[in-house]
Amino acid sequence: MSEPIVVRVFDIVGGPLGVSADDGQRVYDKIALLLSEGKKVSLSFEQVETMISSFLNAAIGQLYGKFPEDRIRELLSVRDMDEEDRIVLKRVVENAKAYFKAPKRFDAAWKEEVGNNEE
Repeated sequence: MSEPIVVRVFDIVGGPLGVSADDGQRVYDKIALLLSEGKKVSLSFEQVETMISSFLNAAIGQLYGKFPEDRIRELLSVRDMDEEDRIVLKRVVENAKAYFKAPKRFDAAWKEEVGNNEE
């Protein structure tokens, strides 16, 4: 099989900060398109100095709502990420997998917790 396509987060977000969910969405859009085409992706965090979980939720977590876990594992790899950020990513992935197994249950629990102010 061919070499993975390197997707550089720094280039997509335009700098060293991964803190915006909107920027995470742009990363997701790029990855999701490539994965849907069956292409291997190596997601590089080179030069990214700061990341927060909401960015990673948007960039990677929501992949679990669109693709089966085994497909993500087969086609997506992450590189150039320090150990602290890998811990955050692992938590994001675990939470995403749990959420997408039963989203209605999680949404109902969230509404119960915060109240239904959307009426």
